[in-house]
Amino acid sequence: MMLNAAAKLQARRQRQKKQQSKLNLVSLMDIFTILVFFLLVNSTSDVQVLQTDKTIKLPKSTSQQKPEVTTVVRVNNEKLFVGDRMIANIGNINNSAENIEVLLQELKYRAERAGEPSEAQKLRGRAVTIMGDEQVPYELLKQIMQTCAAADYRDISFAVEQTAPVDPAGGES
Repeated sequence: MMLNAAAKLQARRQRQKKQQSKLNLVSLMDIFTILVFFLLVNSTSDVQVLQTDKTIKLPKSTSQQKPEVTTVVRVNNEKLFVGDRMIANIGNINNSAENIEVLLQELKYRAERAGEPSEAQKLRGRAVTIMGDEQVPYELLKQIMQTCAAADYRDISFAVEQTAPVDPAGGES
């Protein structure tokens, strides 16, 4: 009788092991379906996100060309930033000077930290993106561009807000 009870117990354990090894493929398929849709939606975005600054209202553009990631100079009617660092108040900038000295020092410091420029950077200069409020005077933007060029940041781009292209003929498409 004992042997028979032990055999029954062993048979029951083997049946339980066989039942536990089955996978529920429906749940697994649901997970993979959600994952595929998530990856499709998130991998198709082709938008470069710059640092947000609520004090800067960017001009609008219909350009389709995307800028590359570069050093960002932000300017509004009150302050001048390089990256996240505020380097000057606009009221303290000498408008008669050719270059903005604190901006020149900051850009040279960043160039030193970046190391030797590549061959393309030697030809075109280092890349910089100027993110300026649309109300900033042209004279100030010109002074910022001259300072960037003096620090060997000659590949200058402007950040703009992309809008849909407008048909010049005024007709509907």
